[in-house]
Amino acid sequence: MSKTIKVALAGAGAFGIKHLDGIKNIEGVEVISLISRDLEKTKEVAAKYGIGHVSTHLADSLALKEVDAVILCTPTQMHAEQSIACMRAGKHVQVEIPLADSLRGALEVAATQEETGLVAMCGHTRRFNPSHQYVHKQIAAGKFNIQQMDVQTYFFRRTNMNALGQARSWTDHLLWHHAAHTVDLFAYQCGSPIVKANAVQGPIHPTLGIAMDMSIQLKAANGAICTLSLSFNNDGPLGTFFRYIGDSATYIARYDDLFNGKEEKIDVSKVDVSMNGIELQDREFFAAIREGRQPNSSVAQVLPCYQVLHDLEQQLKA
Repeated sequence: MSKTIKVALAGAGAFGIKHLDGIKNIEGVEVISLISRDLEKTKEVAAKYGIGHVSTHLADSLALKEVDAVILCTPTQMHAEQSIACMRAGKHVQVEIPLADSLRGALEVAATQEETGLVAMCGHTRRFNPSHQYVHKQIAAGKFNIQQMDVQTYFFRRTNMNALGQARSWTDHLLWHHAAHTVDLFAYQCGSPIVKANAVQGPIHPTLGIAMDMSIQLKAANGAICTLSLSFNNDGPLGTFFRYIGDSATYIARYDDLFNGKEEKIDVSKVDVSMNGIELQDREFFAAIREGRQPNSSVAQVLPCYQVLHDLEQQLKA
């Protein structure tokens, strides 16, 4: 595909805007349709980014013949159904993490991708952050092997707000959303499947109906282990912080920044063409479409993550 890739983006909230900012830096790609539930706010965002078509219904954008691909930044509970709808309409699709909120949903998306042969990618952004790419390259070069990952995913969300401090129309989830980042990244970095997983959770929030604190242990087939702590109760610092403990070094990754164990910053500016993990994720999506191949973080590649999340959910229910 040599022509401009024309994109519909669903979800004009915090993450949708991150994608719009990233796509501005990618040649040969144009967002031509924007979908979100609040029409007036959607029109405001569309005007800012020069997007001509707006709607509150994904089906309206899928009906546009000129749309080649869709990026879904919609509530978690819609991901599987909308991803399938996009592929059924003949559109390539990138869906933000998580792929689904159940194993059944994830399997249905994977089956639809296999049936249609379209590019279907899930936004496991940690695979693309320059900090984690640097570690991945060290592992691939045989210079570093993970012994343990220690990960903290901490937010302060005792009310249902998004990253911009705006009220959400849906409820976030520590297991099916935030744990998915680390479960996938751990197996990806180790190059080894997860063979053991355990989880415990704290009290269920009386209004939100979700656990606000959770602890997960993972073990890969190659012997590496991972400890993941998650909380919506933590009053700062906020975000996800990764400590890689290996046989030759220790690395601390904070989104796109990387430090050694002595808190000395490592220059990762030359790892890829951008320091923006979302932009790099989008670049891979569009490159896969042009090259007729499956992308890094394809639905098929990330499916084992959702099997692990399912197994952990069954433990917690028991």
